[in-house]
Amino acid sequence: MATRATYGSFQFDFLTSAGTVTVNDSLDLLAQFMGVQEPVEALTNLAMDGSLSLQRALEERLAIIDCTPADIQRFIVEHPPASRLVPGIKELITALQARGVAVYLISGGFRELILPIAAHLGIPKGNVFANRMNWQWDDETGAPTKLVGFDTSEPTAHNQGKPQAIARIRQRNPYNTVVMIGDGITDLEAVQTTGGADLFIGYGGVVERPAVAAEAEWYVYDYKALVDSLARYRVAMIGSGAWACAVVRMMAQNTKVDDPADEFVDEIRMWVYEEDYQGRKLTEVINETHENPKYFPGFHLGDNVVAVPSIEEAADGADLIVLCAPHQFVHGICKQLMGKVKPDAAAISLTKGMRVRPEGPQLISQMVRRYLNIDCAVLMGANIATDIGREQLSEAVIGYDNLDQAERFKKLFERPYFRIGLLPDPVGAEMCGTLKNIVALGAGMVDGLGLGPNSKATIIRQGLVEMRRFSRALYPSVREDTFLECCGVGDLVATCYGGRNRLVAEAWTRAHMDGSPRTFEELESELLKGQKLQGVLTSNEVQEILRKRHWEQDYPLFTTINRIINGYLTPKFVVDYEAGCTFSDPATAEGSDDDGDAPPVQRRSRKESVVPAVSVSA
Repeated sequence: MATRATYGSFQFDFLTSAGTVTVNDSLDLLAQFMGVQEPVEALTNLAMDGSLSLQRALEERLAIIDCTPADIQRFIVEHPPASRLVPGIKELITALQARGVAVYLISGGFRELILPIAAHLGIPKGNVFANRMNWQWDDETGAPTKLVGFDTSEPTAHNQGKPQAIARIRQRNPYNTVVMIGDGITDLEAVQTTGGADLFIGYGGVVERPAVAAEAEWYVYDYKALVDSLARYRVAMIGSGAWACAVVRMMAQNTKVDDPADEFVDEIRMWVYEEDYQGRKLTEVINETHENPKYFPGFHLGDNVVAVPSIEEAADGADLIVLCAPHQFVHGICKQLMGKVKPDAAAISLTKGMRVRPEGPQLISQMVRRYLNIDCAVLMGANIATDIGREQLSEAVIGYDNLDQAERFKKLFERPYFRIGLLPDPVGAEMCGTLKNIVALGAGMVDGLGLGPNSKATIIRQGLVEMRRFSRALYPSVREDTFLECCGVGDLVATCYGGRNRLVAEAWTRAHMDGSPRTFEELESELLKGQKLQGVLTSNEVQEILRKRHWEQDYPLFTTINRIINGYLTPKFVVDYEAGCTFSDPATAEGSDDDGDAPPVQRRSRKESVVPAVSVSA
């Protein structure tokens, strides 16, 4: 049996009768305009109570009114649609349509009177079911002149006609739930017939009919009750680093709006790894100042963002989960959330990286699907957090399998300065976001060597070639044009000029060239202030795949960068990557003497170059 919960969901078609949209019946008001109000209203009441057949009532009412097309035009001018609407109906329809709900208007009245109302409410003509007046046409002018009845072939001309109209709607949308709201017996028929509506909501805001109220599964007098009952999504942010804070700031702007069409709960819970900041808990500082002074200083996150130290608390009851933590920690986060998220929740990953397992690589979105058993899209693009915090023009794509969820996330994220496209290639988008961090290390090395834009452009171009080749080698379904999207070349260029991987790689290279080498861990701590470096870890993960599949020389830039960061080659080899990849693989000759082919720097094991999984503010 359909319930209010059915109405609160979004996968339904909403049907309303004309009597629940306007404060007066259009035909009765036309009768008043024509000076024949009382006899026409009497017939209307007999039909609505079920004492007179709908077809006979329509025939007799039209015969009494006996209007011309000019009369109808004058009537519409004198009684414009906005002046006749029931309070709250426009807000309700706007809220439904914003959620992707198809709204239909079914009326036992006439299209000539109903279509202006539908247009004002934003209901397409094709979603209006109503009767049509028949006219006598002048032979000389070809214009309609005299009313001669109506078209009785329309389903709405008869009792039980509204269920027939619903049957046609079901043919268009066979899988949706159908909700009907009405105030008369003919509206109630819509749910009493097999194949009719799934839920009937009675409306008594204009006329209360006891027979309808007695049979309705839900009876309301004010449309605000329906607006307030629409489901709204609760949002959780898992992570609180610079990028997470930039995103939560945009989400907070979008959820805190005074708009009945808003789909989101105002409050956003953000998981923050608890740590001290100037002698106080970081969560306390964020909740008091509405700013993350450690990782995103100077930017107001929003009064509706609540920092919590527990992942479980952040995700509890969330409908939309936004994951934005360093990729080396996501596996532990997913295991911690197993069985603790809503089964119908949806996730989106903003994390760039992958996990290497004995059976093969696993992308972050794949990990989320496996452990949490929910859909997971990805958001990738050229997104430097501080630029977005300053509201500078930026763009991203949502890579998706589920279009409905992608459109919902787009509404959650998009701002005038943050443009979002939809891309049906989540794997391709995520691979771009993962691999570009390796190329950014190479770009930073070029900068550290003091070389110019030509050299850097060469590294970026070769990096894009290897990103595309590697992605399609692992996942043949990845689309070619994905690499031309903002998640591909756009993100790559931004990262190679302004990202943290480039910054640290430049400093690391300068230190080596100055004869005072430093580790990535030292520079990460000094330059990133608690943020995590992704490129080194991703390079080692990708290189493990290349080595196992004997692909090292197919990806000369990836291979050379990895050998440089692990101390097997000097940074100068970044611009001689074709030679750098040809030396025998050091990983398979660990402990052997140098053969003199490759000038070594201070070597380190691959395990040492991985950023350790210590405490983190994601």
